[in-house]
Amino acid sequence: MTPRQLTLETDPRFPSGRWTGFYIQPWIPGRHMMSLDMTFEDGCLEAQGTDRVGAFTFSGTYDTENGKCQWTKQYRGKHRVSYAGFNEGKGIWGIWDIRFLWGLYHDRGVFHLWPEGMAVDAEAELTERALLQDVGRRPPFQVVVGAVILGLLVAALIIFKMYGRQWIEQLFR
Repeated sequence: MTPRQLTLETDPRFPSGRWTGFYIQPWIPGRHMMSLDMTFEDGCLEAQGTDRVGAFTFSGTYDTENGKCQWTKQYRGKHRVSYAGFNEGKGIWGIWDIRFLWGLYHDRGVFHLWPEGMAVDAEAELTERALLQDVGRRPPFQVVVGAVILGLLVAALIIFKMYGRQWIEQLFR
C-alpha cells in the first residue's frame, strides 16, 4: 500500500503553513495572540498551535466558493471552542463561541487569523472594533448567573451540614 498523496489547496486564500492571529475575549482586555500551523486540503482544514490558554488542535471545513470556514478548537486536556468565519482574501475572521457547564457558561468573541507575512493591520482593527461595538467589555451574563447559583448551592450545603441533624431530629420527634 502506498502512502496517501497530499493534495494541498491551490486557492491563494487558503495556503497551508504558518498562520498567526488573535482572538478577543471581551471581558479580558487586549488581543490574545495565536500561532499555528494550518493545512488546507480538499475542503478540510487541520491545525495545531498555541495561545495564552495552551496548546490546541483545529479540525473543520472551508469552502473556496463562498470563503466560509468553521472548525472546533480543542485545547489539550481542556475545553473546546467553536469557530465560524469567512476568508475574503485578508485571512479568516469571524466569531468564536464557548459553551460548557450545562450552558451555565457561555462566552463569545471575535477572531482574525492570517498567513504569516500578510499585512492585515486595517482589517484587524475592524475586527476588534466590531466586537467592542457589539458586546463591549463585560463578562458574559451566564457566568454571573452560574456563579450566583453555585454560591447559593454552597451556602445551602453549609447550612444543612450545620443544622441538618437538628432539623431531622425535630421531624422525627
